[in-house]
Amino acid sequence: MGRIAGVTAAETRERLLRAAADAFAARGYDGTRVADIASAAGVSNGALYSHFGSKADLLVAALRTHGRRLLADLFATDHDQPITDLLLFIGRRLPRRRDPCGYLIVEALVAARRDEDVAGPMRDYVGERADWIAEVVRLGQADGELDPAVSPNALVHFCLLLAMGSALVTPDLHAVDDGEWSALLTRLVTGLAPADIDAQRKAPINIPKEA
Repeated sequence: MGRIAGVTAAETRERLLRAAADAFAARGYDGTRVADIASAAGVSNGALYSHFGSKADLLVAALRTHGRRLLADLFATDHDQPITDLLLFIGRRLPRRRDPCGYLIVEALVAARRDEDVAGPMRDYVGERADWIAEVVRLGQADGELDPAVSPNALVHFCLLLAMGSALVTPDLHAVDDGEWSALLTRLVTGLAPADIDAQRKAPINIPKEA
């Protein structure tokens, strides 16, 4: 099984990424062989290595692919939505996440703790996610939606902990009421507003007395 006739290099790469995501999610990183992925994609081991240098590279490449698709979906409906709405939308989805990226993140995090071949690419991957979130936070601060006193790095770390933790604490382990979760997130995001806006929201409403 070399290169498949009539299939472009880009299509072969896409086949390998899909096969890798399915294999890692089903059998875990350690339980998946390169030969298993190549066979599922219909190519040879040599063809796989012409696209990816190692099993670790393939794991992180699959993560990046799914991550880009998720981000594209988030911005597909409304490119101009407020940053706070975007944070709430993402956060509300976390307790119910069943996307392949969640399973891949779990496998990658576990493998990274004991395999430096995975740890290196994962540091790059997490750094990319962190840079993206930090840019979103800075845009929100520049637009006056988020308090400029909030540390982007600290908020990024909080978001990463929530996102990656949600991949580990799945609904079958612990479920939360959607309304209660949404209410909590709303209170947290409201607290990120600039101090003057937050004060306006909390200020009592003055009702004029009748003459």
